[in-house]
Amino acid sequence: MRELPKRGYRLRVLLRRPSAVPLACASVLIGDIARPHNMTEALTGADAVIHSAGLAETMSGLPEDDYRLINTEATIGLARAASRARVKRFIFFSSIRAQSGPTASETLTEDAEPKPTDAYGRSKLAAEQGLAEANIDWVALRLALTYGPGVQGNMARLIRLARSPYPLPVGMLKGRRSLLSLANLVEAIDTVLRAPTPLRHPLLVADPDPVTIAEMIAAMRQGLQRRPGIFPLPSSLLRAASLAVGQSETHRLLSGSLVADCTKLSSLGFVPATDTKTALAALVRG
Repeated sequence: MRELPKRGYRLRVLLRRPSAVPLACASVLIGDIARPHNMTEALTGADAVIHSAGLAETMSGLPEDDYRLINTEATIGLARAASRARVKRFIFFSSIRAQSGPTASETLTEDAEPKPTDAYGRSKLAAEQGLAEANIDWVALRLALTYGPGVQGNMARLIRLARSPYPLPVGMLKGRRSLLSLANLVEAIDTVLRAPTPLRHPLLVADPDPVTIAEMIAAMRQGLQRRPGIFPLPSSLLRAASLAVGQSETHRLLSGSLVADCTKLSSLGFVPATDTKTALAALVRG
């Protein structure tokens, strides 16, 4: 919302409840995509919809039901309403988790069979499948773990580790992971908005080069003008230590890889605005 108006786009924002939005937005409407009684006002005259709303944490304790309602059914309903309003393109924020579990031994491409492993990923994939049946030009951006100001979850925890004064025993964790900076997400959105031909398929979106956990920590500490403070600890010892403190799943995630090949997005003219190390340094510095 902050960056697209700088590129000449006029934004109409649909919110579930009143909230502060950048002044560059042309207008703001209040509505709920889970109860789309009338989306005519929101969609009339729009050239494209960027659908970023979704559920990351379940509300009722019934994850399949919650994710299906918000991430799947509401997405498909909004796309159908956009089709009736003659919107030209529907851009859906999907997730790399629609294609894979939290780790993958092979580099991911859009041509591989999707194999989500949790309710969140399954709900995103089901939404993509629903879009394929809608009468609208659509694209599902399968976003890698996205970071920027205000980031939460695992990335926020990693930032806290990087800010700590302690050396960290992650030098032997060789798993590489694709991440996505907010700046590169904006570039990806701009790229698919400008694509001259119909899309109607998913696209993986990530920064250009995957990084290890050690490289992430080193980049963040460089942003803080500090030394990396990283040392190697045999994986077996680190695994045992993680198990002792009840963090075996965290160790598995940190040591595994999840790498996305974004060749198809690049073929549309996508040029990354930054790389992961530079963006992480700027994030913690800011």
